[in-house]
Amino acid sequence: MHKIHCYFQVSLHYMRLDAVKKNAISRLLDLSDSASLDIEILLSETIDVPKSYLIAHPEFELDEVTNHLFEEKLQRRINGEPVSYITGTREFWSHNLLVNSSTLIPRPETELLVELALEKIPSNSKWKILDLGTGSGAIAISIASERLTCQITGTDISSDALTMAKKNGQCAKLSNLEFLTGSWAAPVKDRLFNIIVSNPPYLKDDDDALTKLKYEPKRALVSGSDGLDDIRILASDCASLLVRNGWLMIEHGANQADAVKNIFEDEQWANIKCHNDLAGRPRVTVARHSGK
Repeated sequence: MHKIHCYFQVSLHYMRLDAVKKNAISRLLDLSDSASLDIEILLSETIDVPKSYLIAHPEFELDEVTNHLFEEKLQRRINGEPVSYITGTREFWSHNLLVNSSTLIPRPETELLVELALEKIPSNSKWKILDLGTGSGAIAISIASERLTCQITGTDISSDALTMAKKNGQCAKLSNLEFLTGSWAAPVKDRLFNIIVSNPPYLKDDDDALTKLKYEPKRALVSGSDGLDDIRILASDCASLLVRNGWLMIEHGANQADAVKNIFEDEQWANIKCHNDLAGRPRVTVARHSGK
């Protein structure tokens, strides 16, 4: 029987893994839509074993010290803190990214933005790609890892977020990647790109969803009274940064597709098309501009 041994002068009480897991899930069940998965992630991270080990070895025993460490993480989750902030990591496009409270947690639906960009970028091309509001660097790193001959630039107004992005880029061992500090396109105003991608803030100031997102950076979530302030900025400013017939791709809320289309049309964008995510919800709008 496996045990985690801690050497103290007092006897330790051991608890079976399956009992700890069952108790934790029951306490989290009404607070999380993914209680079982949350507990598996927290347990595997605490014990430092794969999630599959938890299933294969229900007899594994945790000593009091290890159980206390797990209990601290569980309490943070019960209080509403996202699992990714508790573990400090989040998987995106097969990359295990570092995240903290200065970065938005990458969502699975954002992978659609990566997919659409890769569809446009020819293999072995030397295109220049810009990721505005890069945060943890998830989008930029994912594209850079798939198109090694392209140059990818990520910008963000948060220096703390860019610290995480740079660490993630280093972990991915990518040489075709750079991160610059500044508001949207300000750091690259004299450059031209083939594609610009962005997952900007798009929640309204009073959006009900904010109550469940209290741990994430508000400025990475909120964009004015209708949630579209930053998308208006991007639609206005990005045309001058694109080569002729370059592409702009922006993620937005599921109920914002028509509004985003109108904003793009007002700024003379063409070939405007909205793409649905895997859940069938409008998620990414793509448009083309005559550029320079």
